[in-house]
Amino acid sequence: MVDSTKKFEQKKQPFSFDNNAQREKHRKVNDINYRNNLASNYTEKIKELDDNFDYASNSAHYWSEPGLSVLYGTPLYDEASPSQKLALNHLYWAAEYDQVAASEASTVQYNQVTAGVFSHFGDYETLCLSLLHETDQEHSHIHAFHTIAYKTKIALLGKALLGNNPKKTSSTTQKLPTKSLVPASVQQVFNLNWASSPFSESQYKTLRSVTQMMLKSQTKTYSYSSYLQELENNGKLIPAFTKGYFGVAIPRPLLQFFNLNWGSTPFLACQHYFYRYSGNMYLKNFEHGYYDYFKDLERKDEFIPTPTAVSYYHLLDESFHTTTSQLLARDIYKDFPKPTAYEQLIANLLVYMMQTGFVNGISGALVAVFRPDINFMPFTYKLLRSRVFDMSEQEALQWMEKCFCQEHEGFHQNFKYHQRLLKNIRQLTSGLEYLWPINREMRIMAESGSINKALEKNTKAFQQFSESIAC
Repeated sequence: MVDSTKKFEQKKQPFSFDNNAQREKHRKVNDINYRNNLASNYTEKIKELDDNFDYASNSAHYWSEPGLSVLYGTPLYDEASPSQKLALNHLYWAAEYDQVAASEASTVQYNQVTAGVFSHFGDYETLCLSLLHETDQEHSHIHAFHTIAYKTKIALLGKALLGNNPKKTSSTTQKLPTKSLVPASVQQVFNLNWASSPFSESQYKTLRSVTQMMLKSQTKTYSYSSYLQELENNGKLIPAFTKGYFGVAIPRPLLQFFNLNWGSTPFLACQHYFYRYSGNMYLKNFEHGYYDYFKDLERKDEFIPTPTAVSYYHLLDESFHTTTSQLLARDIYKDFPKPTAYEQLIANLLVYMMQTGFVNGISGALVAVFRPDINFMPFTYKLLRSRVFDMSEQEALQWMEKCFCQEHEGFHQNFKYHQRLLKNIRQLTSGLEYLWPINREMRIMAESGSINKALEKNTKAFQQFSESIAC
């Protein structure tokens, strides 16, 4: 673990808390969670598994129940050979954990951004240490996911297919329903070309000034993150990740804007963890299947594949992280003054964008994934043309149309995952009084859980995709 003590050797911001009993309760929950995390050895188990992974030694075994497989429930899966089904099972693990690795890479940064805010206040040192310990753990997780996913894809697909670059689509350009609530200076942020590069230094300084203006004058708890201040002192701008659970929903420049806000007040720092908690629930939604599979193999005293074991220990590690996310998102924000109108606006914009970009649809190709299938059509095409299926162009397109544009069991299986995640997230949002109804009730996510809507979108997207292949 990094030496974190010096990071918090700074003058604490004078602030009088009115709810000391509540704050003490939250502190105790965090302390227990932190001590339990320190006492665990799940990260060390993952490191050991990572160091010794060999695809050949794991290639003859399923890594989960068949339901966690690419194209599961589709007409193509029904026709696939045993070896092809095994490959689809392994590729699902690789695809999902590539995404998890990208998400955890962003967590590494955001943990430090928010810890740099809480470090301004007394009695939150252990919370900061907990966040930085989780950051250390994420580094080990990311390395293991990348190692296993890369070796798996190389073995099954070869290097030629690893450059897959799906056509990017984004729902973040949708018109926000809050224009009348947004100050003119902030509206300019949302009118940028989101396919552009990150903010230039001058734009960055402008956004920093806007954030300071909106927060410094309205809240007694403005406390600029020591982590962000250190970056600026070294002449660096905030990095923003284009992949992972944040990157799929929020354009890169806007992520920098949100970073500035998360790193400015304790309420906004806490509110960031609502999104992280949603990511934790998204992960648990499918990872629990690997946990159950591990326990079943263990009970039968059968061979446990390395990726299955990595998922098992990762779920146990992430249970501590999920507790942290829930504590911050649901409870600790109440330790501080009620959010200002601006803070509520930023919080609601984030949840709104999460709904439109991260959990806005049902995939027919990947279970427990809730984005439009246009994101996965290029990879699916390459997979069908690869040595796994060895299809011609015409055969690949014909099967893709059946899998993406016709109702099948895969859509129904994913609908069940969608409803479970919706229920889990609503359990948190229902108690967040600062959210707009559209966010508190997760209406956009709920409305997107439609197989008919997914088929309609897929039909249009597939026509465009097939025409691009013909060109």
